[in-house]
Amino acid sequence: MKIHEYQAKAILAQHGVPVPHGDVARTAEEAEAIAKRLGGAVIVKAQIHAGGRGKGGGVKLAQDGIEAGQIARRMLGMRLVTPQTGPEGRLVRRVLVEETLPIEREMYLGIVLDREQARPVLMVSQAGGIEIEEVAAHNPELILKEALEPGAGLAAFQARKLAFGLGLRAGAASGAASAMTALARAYEAVDASLVEVNPFALTTGGKVCALDAKINLDDNALYRHKDLLELRDISEEDPLEVEASLHGLSYIKLDGNVGCMVNGAGLAMATMDIIQHAGGSPANFLDVGGGASADQIRHAFRILLADQRVRAVLINIFGGILRCDTLAMGVVAAAHELKVQAPVVVRMEGTNAELGRQILTESGLNFTVAEGMEDAAEKVVRLAR
Repeated sequence: MKIHEYQAKAILAQHGVPVPHGDVARTAEEAEAIAKRLGGAVIVKAQIHAGGRGKGGGVKLAQDGIEAGQIARRMLGMRLVTPQTGPEGRLVRRVLVEETLPIEREMYLGIVLDREQARPVLMVSQAGGIEIEEVAAHNPELILKEALEPGAGLAAFQARKLAFGLGLRAGAASGAASAMTALARAYEAVDASLVEVNPFALTTGGKVCALDAKINLDDNALYRHKDLLELRDISEEDPLEVEASLHGLSYIKLDGNVGCMVNGAGLAMATMDIIQHAGGSPANFLDVGGGASADQIRHAFRILLADQRVRAVLINIFGGILRCDTLAMGVVAAAHELKVQAPVVVRMEGTNAELGRQILTESGLNFTVAEGMEDAAEKVVRLAR
């Protein structure tokens, strides 16, 4: 689950990471009042779940409260287009108004799970203010890493090592080490999958501060954090993905024209790969789970077909807990209810597979039964064209 910058900074501040003074505004009048309260120049930042906001005009400097209000009035309600939003952009519903700081240097801090080491890893770099992917591609030597021990977090010696590796002087290095240790505490406390501070700034006064913040929360751990669930902003999420989550379905919208309905995340990934291999492009990731009911299948089919780009559908099921006849009945009921016109290719193996195929072939609907995954992929790609 993604959260906004102002929410991420509140979490970091609770755990001891220094952040600028500021507040969030939903109207131009609120933005002006916050800026006047802070005094002097402020930064007005659009709050959307996407990076690259500065490039799209979503980060502006205001010299006083009146100008902050004017900038907020232009930002609020605009569709901000960044490299991460796509051409449709994101609607700006709130802005963050913060004090400005005298910056000497910009650096990068981030913690992410390293699956090879099976541990979180703290990454730091002197190259702050730009995307870490660009640094990794062009100057990988500028990225320093330390793994966090499970249950122990970031050790003091590791934090000092990274701070001095950033080329900081003694006083600033101590502050940076403390901020890194606090960042590690925050990462563990909220069960994050990603915590990123870019830029992490050194001021001319020798202090450090998180000028930006990004936190992604692990959905699987949210049952432990009822308070964090309140930070979810469904207006920033794809409507179909939101609806799928309400029915216990895992759905991610993609850019292709072949709709996919699969049971099991691994099989879903393999299905998308084989569609690509056959020359097609998947329109979504949709995992109905191992124990889906006929009602969930109906909801899944409706969500899948709500994407106007879908030209053909591939249903790829291995019947274990989810019996193939249950799936077939759910698909037939959904097809009748939704008056499905798009061609549907079905590949099913496992429990009651023969009965499931019989239900499909005798339904009188536009179903194509495939023999194996390769055959299914070739047929659905051809039909989508």
